[in-house]
Amino acid sequence: MAAATRRAASSLVSRCLLARPAAASPAVPSALRRPDGTRGLLPGVLQRFGTAAAAEEPISPSVQVRDTQLLINGKFVDAASGKTFPTLDPRTGEVIARVAEGDAEDIDRAVAAARKAFDEGPWPRMTAYERSRILLRFADLIDKHNDDIAALETWDNGKPYEQAAKIEVPMVSRLMRYYAGWVDKIHGLIVPADGPHHVQVLHEPIGVAGQIIPWNFPLLMFAWKVGPALACGNTVVLKTAEQTPLSALYVSKLFHEAGLPDGVLNIVSGFGPTAGAALASHMDVDKIAFTGSTDTGKIIMELSARSNLKPVTLELGGKSPFIIMDDADIDHAVELAHFALFFNQGQCCCAGSRTFVHERVYDEFVEKSKARAARRVVGDPFRKGVEQGPQIDDEQFNKILRYIKSGVDSGATLVSGGERLGDKGYYIQPTVFSDVQDNMKIAQEEIFGPVQSIFKFNDLNEVIKRANASRYGLAAGVFTNNLNTANTLTRALRAGTVWVNCFDIFDAAIPFGGYKMSGIGREKGVDSLKNYLQVKAVVTPIKNAAWL
Repeated sequence: MAAATRRAASSLVSRCLLARPAAASPAVPSALRRPDGTRGLLPGVLQRFGTAAAAEEPISPSVQVRDTQLLINGKFVDAASGKTFPTLDPRTGEVIARVAEGDAEDIDRAVAAARKAFDEGPWPRMTAYERSRILLRFADLIDKHNDDIAALETWDNGKPYEQAAKIEVPMVSRLMRYYAGWVDKIHGLIVPADGPHHVQVLHEPIGVAGQIIPWNFPLLMFAWKVGPALACGNTVVLKTAEQTPLSALYVSKLFHEAGLPDGVLNIVSGFGPTAGAALASHMDVDKIAFTGSTDTGKIIMELSARSNLKPVTLELGGKSPFIIMDDADIDHAVELAHFALFFNQGQCCCAGSRTFVHERVYDEFVEKSKARAARRVVGDPFRKGVEQGPQIDDEQFNKILRYIKSGVDSGATLVSGGERLGDKGYYIQPTVFSDVQDNMKIAQEEIFGPVQSIFKFNDLNEVIKRANASRYGLAAGVFTNNLNTANTLTRALRAGTVWVNCFDIFDAAIPFGGYKMSGIGREKGVDSLKNYLQVKAVVTPIKNAAWL
C-alpha cells in the first residue's frame, strides 16, 4: 500500500466514502473470485435499493478461514467444553465457519495466562523501545495482509469491502503506529513537597486488562482497545463479539509473528452471558473496557463493582443530533447527513440519527434526501461501488424493521424505503422519515440501522434544547457557514465529539467517548492511555538536602 494511502487512512474522511458510484461496471477486488475460481464480476450484484439486493449468487472471498479456536497463552486451543458455534455470512445467513465457544472455564484459563505473563513474563520488563518495535512490526504485518484481513471482515460483518480495505484496515496499522510512538513517552514526575522529601509520581501498567468488543467495527475496536493496553505494558484477555469473531483471531496470529510474548494477548470467542460475564466479574482481572449497548454496559459495570471493584471504561450507545442551519449549502448538507446516518449500514454508535433541519430549508432538504436515498447502491458488499451491504444478522434485521413499523404507526411520514430488500440475507432499503416528533420511539431509541429521521426546528435555542434532550451524549454534527452559530452550538451541545461541517473523522489522536449514558472514559489519543495506567506516589526522606 502506498504511503499516501496509509496517511489518508488515519481518518474516516467523508470524501473517501461519499463518492457516488460510477455507472460503468468496476472490477472485482483482487481478494475476490467467483465460486468456480475465476476472477471477475457476477452479473446483477450491483443494485439500486429499488431492486432485489444480491440477486445473483454472492461473490466468494478468496481468504481462507483457518483460525477458529481460542488463543490462550500463545496457542490456538479448543474450548474446554469442546463446544463451537456458527458465525454467519450476513449476505445469505449461511455458515462461514464454526468457532470455539469459550465460557467461564476458558476465561479462567486466559486470565491465568495473562496474569502469569504480567507477573512473571518479559512484556512489562522489556524496555519501552523493545515493546514499541513489536507494535511497529505488527503494523507492518497488517499492511502486508491488508486485502485478506479486509475480505475476512467483510465476509463476517457485511460491510463494503472497499470501506474495509481502503479505510478501516489501514486505520488499524495507523493506530498501532500511533501507540508504538507513545510507548517510550509514558513517564512520571518529580514533584516538590513542603519539607525534606523526594517525591516521585509513577505511572505503572494496571495489570490484566479485560476487553469486550462489538460486532459493528470488530477490527477497529480491537485496535482501539489492544493498542493502548499493550503500549502501557499490560496483558490482555479480549472477548470478541459472537457475530464477528474471525478478524481478531486472524490478526492475533500476526501479533505473535511480530514477536509478542505468549500470554500477553489472549482471545476468547463466546457469548456475553457466559464468557463476557465471567470476564467482567473475574477477581483476577484488574480493569475492564467495553464497547456496546448502554444496557449491557450497565451490567458490565455492576459485575465489575460486585467482584473486585475493577475500574471500567465504557463506550456505549448514541442518538446523535445532526443540525442543519438555514445558511447551509443544501446539496452538501444532504450528502453529509446521508453519510452521517447510512455509513456502515447505519450500524454506528455515533450515527447522525436525529437530523434537525431549519424550517426555511426543510422541504427542500427532505426532497433531496429522498432522492439521495433512492440513489444509494445496496448489494453484495464485495462488489466495487456498493455503498450498503446487509445488516449483521436476523436479530438486528428484524429489530430495524420493527422500528420502521413503529415510525409509521406513530405518524411519521415514510418518505423512502421501509422494507427488506430481496428474499436472501439481511438487506434493508435505505429508509427516510420526515415529520418526526421528539416523543416518537424512532426519535428516542438507538435504531442502529439505515433509518434517517428528519426533524424540523425554527430557532437556535430551541434546537439546542431538543438536541440535548436525550439520555445519550456520544456525538453531534453541526452544518453552518456562520462561525458564531458554530461556536454557540459546539459549546452548548452535551456530546463527547462535535463535528462541524464534517462527520465521522476518526484520527488516531482524536479522543472519542460520550457524555451521560453514552459511556465513561475516552478511546484513542493520549487520554486512552490513562485507562491502562495506575498512579503511584513514592515519598523518600532527604537528609541534608542541598535544595528542595
